[in-house]
Amino acid sequence: MGLFDKLAGWLGLKKKEVHVLCLGLDNSGKTTIINKLKPSNAQTQDIVPTIGFSIEKFKTSSLSFTVFDMSGQGRYRNLWEHYYKEGQAIIFVIDSSDKLRMVVAKEELDTLLDHPDIKHRRLPILFFANKMDLRDAISSVKVSQLLSLENIKDKPWHICASDALKGEGLQEGV
Repeated sequence: MGLFDKLAGWLGLKKKEVHVLCLGLDNSGKTTIINKLKPSNAQTQDIVPTIGFSIEKFKTSSLSFTVFDMSGQGRYRNLWEHYYKEGQAIIFVIDSSDKLRMVVAKEELDTLLDHPDIKHRRLPILFFANKMDLRDAISSVKVSQLLSLENIKDKPWHICASDALKGEGLQEGV
Protein backbone atom coordinates (compact mmCIF):
# COMPACT_ATOMS: atom_id res chain seq x y z
CA MET A 1 0.00 0.00 0.00
CA GLY A 2 2.96 2.32 -0.60
CA LEU A 3 1.12 4.72 -2.96
CA PHE A 4 -1.67 5.11 -0.47
CA ASP A 5 0.70 5.88 2.37
CA LYS A 6 2.73 8.24 0.13
CA LEU A 7 -0.54 9.85 -0.88
CA ALA A 8 -1.22 10.50 2.78
CA GLY A 9 2.16 12.21 3.05
CA TRP A 10 1.67 14.30 -0.11
CA LEU A 11 -1.72 15.43 1.07
CA GLY A 12 -0.53 16.00 4.63
CA LEU A 13 -3.07 13.53 5.93
CA LYS A 14 -2.90 11.28 8.96
CA LYS A 15 -5.74 8.91 9.77
CA LYS A 16 -7.93 10.62 7.19
CA GLU A 17 -10.15 9.59 4.33
CA VAL A 18 -8.97 9.88 0.73
CA HIS A 19 -11.20 9.87 -2.34
CA VAL A 20 -9.70 8.09 -5.35
CA LEU A 21 -11.25 8.02 -8.81
CA CYS A 22 -10.67 4.84 -10.82
CA LEU A 23 -11.16 5.63 -14.50
CA GLY A 24 -10.55 3.99 -17.87
CA LEU A 25 -12.46 2.46 -20.75
CA ASP A 26 -14.88 -0.40 -20.21
CA ASN A 27 -13.29 -3.83 -19.85
CA SER A 28 -9.87 -2.40 -18.91
CA GLY A 29 -9.85 -4.07 -15.48
CA LYS A 30 -10.74 -1.23 -13.11
CA THR A 31 -13.05 -3.23 -10.85
CA THR A 32 -10.66 -6.19 -10.73
CA ILE A 33 -7.77 -3.90 -9.75
CA ILE A 34 -9.79 -2.23 -7.00
CA ASN A 35 -10.87 -5.64 -5.72
CA LYS A 36 -7.24 -6.85 -5.59
CA LEU A 37 -6.14 -3.69 -3.76
CA LYS A 38 -8.63 -4.28 -0.97
CA PRO A 39 -7.61 -6.37 2.04
CA SER A 40 -7.99 -10.09 1.20
CA ASN A 41 -10.87 -10.55 3.63
CA ALA A 42 -12.83 -7.82 1.79
CA GLN A 43 -12.26 -9.09 -1.76
CA THR A 44 -15.16 -10.49 -3.78
CA GLN A 45 -14.96 -13.57 -5.99
CA ASP A 46 -17.33 -12.52 -8.77
CA ILE A 47 -16.46 -9.40 -10.74
CA VAL A 48 -19.16 -8.01 -13.02
CA PRO A 49 -19.05 -4.98 -15.33
CA THR A 50 -19.76 -1.73 -13.51
CA ILE A 51 -22.94 0.02 -14.58
CA GLY A 52 -22.75 3.74 -13.78
CA PHE A 53 -20.37 3.60 -10.82
CA SER A 54 -19.74 1.78 -7.58
CA ILE A 55 -18.11 2.92 -4.37
CA GLU A 56 -15.60 0.78 -2.50
CA LYS A 57 -14.33 1.63 0.97
CA PHE A 58 -11.29 0.08 2.62
CA LYS A 59 -8.52 0.99 5.05
CA THR A 60 -4.75 0.82 5.19
CA SER A 61 -2.66 1.45 8.26
CA SER A 62 -2.82 5.22 7.83
CA LEU A 63 -5.79 5.99 5.58
CA SER A 64 -9.40 5.20 4.93
CA PHE A 65 -10.11 5.02 1.21
CA THR A 66 -13.23 5.69 -0.76
CA VAL A 67 -12.68 4.57 -4.35
CA PHE A 68 -15.15 5.62 -7.01
CA ASP A 69 -15.13 2.86 -9.62
CA MET A 70 -16.52 4.63 -12.67
CA SER A 71 -17.98 2.69 -15.59
CA GLY A 72 -15.93 3.08 -18.75
CA GLN A 73 -18.79 2.38 -21.12
CA GLY A 74 -19.25 5.24 -23.58
CA ARG A 75 -22.71 6.19 -22.33
CA TYR A 76 -21.46 6.55 -18.73
CA ARG A 77 -18.18 8.42 -19.27
CA ASN A 78 -19.92 11.79 -19.08
CA LEU A 79 -20.66 10.95 -15.41
CA TRP A 80 -16.94 11.00 -14.53
CA GLU A 81 -16.75 14.79 -14.34
CA HIS A 82 -19.36 14.93 -11.57
CA TYR A 83 -16.80 13.29 -9.24
CA TYR A 84 -13.66 15.26 -10.18
CA LYS A 85 -14.03 17.84 -7.41
CA GLU A 86 -14.04 15.17 -4.68
CA GLY A 87 -11.11 13.25 -6.18
CA GLN A 88 -7.73 13.51 -4.46
CA ALA A 89 -5.98 10.97 -6.69
CA ILE A 90 -6.70 9.14 -9.93
CA ILE A 91 -6.08 5.57 -11.00
CA PHE A 92 -6.37 5.36 -14.80
CA VAL A 93 -6.52 1.82 -16.17
CA ILE A 94 -5.62 0.96 -19.76
CA ASP A 95 -6.21 -2.37 -21.50
CA SER A 96 -2.73 -2.77 -23.00
CA SER A 97 -3.95 -5.50 -25.35
CA ASP A 98 -6.65 -3.32 -26.94
CA LYS A 99 -4.62 -1.38 -29.50
CA LEU A 100 -7.71 -0.33 -31.45
CA ARG A 101 -9.16 1.60 -28.51
CA MET A 102 -5.87 3.13 -27.34
CA VAL A 103 -6.83 6.30 -29.26
CA VAL A 104 -10.16 6.44 -27.39
CA ALA A 105 -8.32 6.00 -24.07
CA LYS A 106 -6.02 8.90 -25.00
CA GLU A 107 -9.00 11.10 -25.93
CA GLU A 108 -10.68 10.36 -22.59
CA LEU A 109 -7.43 11.04 -20.70
CA ASP A 110 -6.93 14.34 -22.56
CA THR A 111 -10.53 15.36 -21.78
CA LEU A 112 -9.98 14.46 -18.12
CA LEU A 113 -6.72 16.42 -17.85
CA ASP A 114 -8.26 19.47 -19.54
CA HIS A 115 -11.36 19.58 -17.31
CA PRO A 116 -11.52 22.72 -15.09
CA ASP A 117 -11.91 20.63 -11.93
CA ILE A 118 -8.69 18.71 -12.72
CA LYS A 119 -6.55 21.00 -14.85
CA HIS A 120 -5.18 23.30 -12.14
CA ARG A 121 -4.90 20.73 -9.36
CA ARG A 122 -1.79 18.69 -8.62
CA LEU A 123 -3.57 15.33 -8.38
CA PRO A 124 -1.34 12.24 -8.42
CA ILE A 125 -2.22 9.82 -11.23
CA LEU A 126 -1.36 6.13 -11.27
CA PHE A 127 -1.65 4.47 -14.67
CA PHE A 128 -2.00 0.71 -14.90
CA ALA A 129 -1.10 -0.77 -18.29
CA ASN A 130 -3.28 -3.76 -17.52
CA LYS A 131 -3.70 -7.21 -19.08
CA MET A 132 0.03 -7.69 -19.63
CA ASP A 133 -0.57 -11.44 -19.56
CA LEU A 134 -2.32 -11.35 -22.93
CA ARG A 135 -0.38 -12.19 -26.08
CA ASP A 136 -1.26 -8.94 -27.88
CA ALA A 137 -0.34 -6.68 -24.94
CA ILE A 138 2.04 -3.81 -25.61
CA SER A 139 4.60 -2.69 -23.04
CA SER A 140 3.91 -0.01 -20.45
CA VAL A 141 6.57 2.12 -22.19
CA LYS A 142 4.67 1.87 -25.47
CA VAL A 143 1.36 2.62 -23.70
CA SER A 144 3.03 5.67 -22.14
CA GLN A 145 4.15 6.84 -25.59
CA LEU A 146 0.73 6.26 -27.20
CA LEU A 147 -0.98 8.24 -24.42
CA SER A 148 1.72 10.98 -24.54
CA LEU A 149 2.20 10.75 -20.78
CA GLU A 150 5.50 12.60 -21.03
CA ASN A 151 3.42 15.73 -21.71
CA ILE A 152 1.91 15.61 -18.21
CA LYS A 153 4.17 18.12 -16.45
CA ASP A 154 1.94 19.52 -13.70
CA LYS A 155 0.88 16.31 -11.95
CA PRO A 156 2.91 13.52 -10.38
CA TRP A 157 2.26 10.33 -12.36
CA HIS A 158 3.52 6.79 -12.62
CA ILE A 159 2.76 3.95 -15.03
CA CYS A 160 3.00 0.30 -14.11
CA ALA A 161 2.44 -2.90 -16.08
CA SER A 162 -0.16 -5.10 -14.44
CA ASP A 163 -2.16 -8.31 -14.62
CA ALA A 164 -5.13 -7.60 -12.38
CA LEU A 165 -6.44 -11.17 -12.45
CA LYS A 166 -3.25 -12.46 -10.82
CA GLY A 167 -2.62 -9.22 -8.90
CA GLU A 168 0.77 -8.80 -10.61
CA GLY A 169 2.16 -5.27 -10.80
CA LEU A 170 -0.47 -3.80 -8.50
CA GLN A 171 1.70 -3.52 -5.41
CA GLU A 172 4.57 -2.22 -7.54
CA GLY A 173 2.23 0.44 -8.88
CA VAL A 174 0.94 1.53 -5.54
